[in-house]
Amino acid sequence: MAWDAEHDFVVVGSGGGGMTAALTAAAAGLDVLVVEKGAMYGGSTGISGGGIWIPNNPTLRAAGHEDSRASIRRYLDLLTEGRVPAKRLDAYVDHGPAAMELLERSKWLRFFWVKGYADYHPELEGGRPLGRSVEAKPFDTRQLGEDERYQRPNTMKGPLGLWVTAKDYHDLAMVKRTWRGRWASVIAAWRVSSNVVRRRHMATGGRALVARLRMALKDAGVPLWLRSPMTELVVEDGRVTGIVAEHDGAQQRIRARRGVLLATGGFEHSADLRKRYLPEAAWDDYSGGARENVGDGIEAGLGVGAATDLMDDAWWMPSVRHPSGAVVPLVSERSIPRSVIVSAEGTRFTNESAPYVTFVHAQLEGGHVPAWFVMDAKARARYPFAQILPGAPIPEPYYAAGIAHRADTLAGLAGKIGVPADALAGTVERFNGFARNGVDADFGRGESAYDRYYGDPTLPNPCLDVIERGPYYAFRIEVGDLGTKGGLVCDENSRVLRDDGSAIDGLYATGNTTAAVMGNEYAGPGATIGPSIVFGYLAARHAARSA
Repeated sequence: MAWDAEHDFVVVGSGGGGMTAALTAAAAGLDVLVVEKGAMYGGSTGISGGGIWIPNNPTLRAAGHEDSRASIRRYLDLLTEGRVPAKRLDAYVDHGPAAMELLERSKWLRFFWVKGYADYHPELEGGRPLGRSVEAKPFDTRQLGEDERYQRPNTMKGPLGLWVTAKDYHDLAMVKRTWRGRWASVIAAWRVSSNVVRRRHMATGGRALVARLRMALKDAGVPLWLRSPMTELVVEDGRVTGIVAEHDGAQQRIRARRGVLLATGGFEHSADLRKRYLPEAAWDDYSGGARENVGDGIEAGLGVGAATDLMDDAWWMPSVRHPSGAVVPLVSERSIPRSVIVSAEGTRFTNESAPYVTFVHAQLEGGHVPAWFVMDAKARARYPFAQILPGAPIPEPYYAAGIAHRADTLAGLAGKIGVPADALAGTVERFNGFARNGVDADFGRGESAYDRYYGDPTLPNPCLDVIERGPYYAFRIEVGDLGTKGGLVCDENSRVLRDDGSAIDGLYATGNTTAAVMGNEYAGPGATIGPSIVFGYLAARHAARSA
C-alpha cells in the first residue's frame, strides 16, 4: 500500500489532550504528526476556562495540598456510581501526576493552584472544599510568533487587552460588594495600562494553556497541520495503520506505525447526532464547544467496530443565548443572591447554585425547558450577569429577542414570561423567608462550599438574600453544554474497545471523543481537560511501548 507520509504516531485534533499526547510521544522518541481539522488550533480547550483537575499534580504538591490515593478514589467512586470501570479510574488517579510532571519538563508549561475553587461535590467523602484545580499561568502570545494568528480566540480577554484568571474573575464579580473586589478592579486597570505600554498580548485560561502547549510542541519539533480534516481510518488485517486526511488541497495517506489517537472532541455541533442520542429537550444547539466538533472521530471509531457509552449525556451548562447567537454560560451567576430560577409553572425545581451539570440534569429530568432566571433591581446593580457588568443597562436586543424581560412588579414580570403570577409570587415569598433565616429548607442552596464560592461573602448565607426591590428582571435559560460526554469506550491505556471488550489494535482516543471517565458527573473545575491530558499521555506511552 502506497503512503504519502509516514510517522510513528498520528494525533487527530489539537486540543489539550491531543497536544499532550504528541508531547509524550515525542519525549519517548517517536516521530509524531498532529493534524487539525480547523483553521486554528486549540479545540475546545482553547475556548475553555482552562482548569485542570488532576489530584496530586506537582503544583498542588508544592503548595502542600497533597491527598491520599484512597480519598481521591473514594470521591470518584461516590461520584461515578459504578458507571466507570475501576481500571480507568485507577489509571487516571495513578498516572495523572506523572502526566503533569512530563508537561512541566518544558520551560513553557507552568501552572498555579486556584485555591478555594472547590471540588464540585466537596460534601462527598474525599471531596475538597479548597479544590484541586490548577490553571496555566498567564502567557504573552506574542511569543508564538507566526503561530499567534492561528490560535483559537476565546472570551477571556476583556476590553483594551484586560486579562483575568479564574481567581481574578471570582474577585471582580464582587467589585460592588467587597474590598477584595475593588482591589481586583485596581489591578485590572493597571493591567490595561501595562498592556498598552508594553504592547503585550496576554492570554489566560484555556488560551494560555494552549499557547504554552504549542510552544512546547515547537520546541519538540512536532509538526501541526491545520485545515487538514481526517476523512478515513486505514485498517489492515484488523489493525489501524494510518489515516487519510485532506491537506493542501489533496488527499494524503498517512501511515502511523505505532498508532492513531483520536482527539477530535464530541458531537455537540452535529444536528443529526444530537437528535439521535441526546434528550429531546437538548436537541437545539446551545453548545460552547469548538465549532468543528461534529463527531468525526466517534463516527470513524464506530466505522471500525468501536463500542460507545454515555451518548445521551453532555457536560451540561445552563446558558443564555446572546442576541448575536453566541452562547453565554452561567457559572457564577447562579449563586447571585436576590435571584431564583423557576420553571414554566413559576416554581423552583432545584438548587440554583449547584454544579452546572447537576443543575441541568434536574432541569432535563423535570422537563423545565426553558427555565427563567428571576432577579431584582439590587441584584442587577450589584453583580455581573451573562457578561453584563453590574448596574449596566441590559442591551435592548436582549429584550427585542425575548431573551430578557423587565417589569416593575413580579406580577407584571410573570405575565411577560408566561408563568402563573400567583405561583411566582408564592415562590419569591417562600424564598425570601429562607433568605431571612439563612437556610434554604427546600434545596439547600448555599450549604456546599461550591455554592458559596461565587456567592456574596458579605451575607450570612452567601447565596441567599431577599428579592424585594423592583424593577424585576427575567432571563430565558437554555439547556446549554460545553461538549458532549459520550463517545468511544476505551481501556486504561486509552485503547479503543469493541463491544466484546477486545482492543482495536493501533487505535486510541482521548477527551470528549471518549466515554467520560467522570461518568454522568463532574468532579471539579477542569474535570474535562484533566482526563483528556491524562489519557492522551497514557495512549502515547502505550503506543511507544508497542512494536
